[in-house]
Amino acid sequence: MENNNIYPIFDRMMTRADKENLLGQHSVMVWFTGLSGSGKSTVAIALERELHQRGILCRILDGDNIRSGINNNLGFSEADRVENIRRIAEVAKLFVDTGIVTIAAFISPSNDIREMAADIIGKDDFVEVYVSTPIEECERRDVKGLYAKARRGEIKNFTGISASFEAPEHPSLTLDTSVLSLEDSVHRLLELILPRIQKK
Repeated sequence: MENNNIYPIFDRMMTRADKENLLGQHSVMVWFTGLSGSGKSTVAIALERELHQRGILCRILDGDNIRSGINNNLGFSEADRVENIRRIAEVAKLFVDTGIVTIAAFISPSNDIREMAADIIGKDDFVEVYVSTPIEECERRDVKGLYAKARRGEIKNFTGISASFEAPEHPSLTLDTSVLSLEDSVHRLLELILPRIQKK
């Protein structure tokens, strides 16, 4: 006699809770925003390494791995910037739903664009970190000369020069890397997110 109920839940995908239990961690989205050269990627990479050492599975999303792949058909117009962040947020949501601590480092220059990302990912999972390093320091660090090119008009729509940047209204954490050391920045991040990530 055929039994159609041997595997009654095979038509249901595993849940986020299933994944988090497997990994022994809670997932969260840590979204770094700030000007080019502010230190977003540097702090994000240091955070990833620190969490990895603690046995926490992470994934960094930044311009290098997004613009060269899934978003390689986008430019830097206003519409393309919005679509860039929309796609990033959709990808990030998949990682968060898989139980992975996801770290994004993108200029994401407006409150509206970051609000869109938070809505896609889920506001309860969205930790906004504003890397508030002053533009003067960002320009001083600029090894690629992007700010100089932007000031000469060679790069259009460059955030902070020919395109505006809106500081977050209510970030979860603000880090000025012209004042804080890398170690101090990571320590403050850990204080903020470890209680959310670690399973009781």
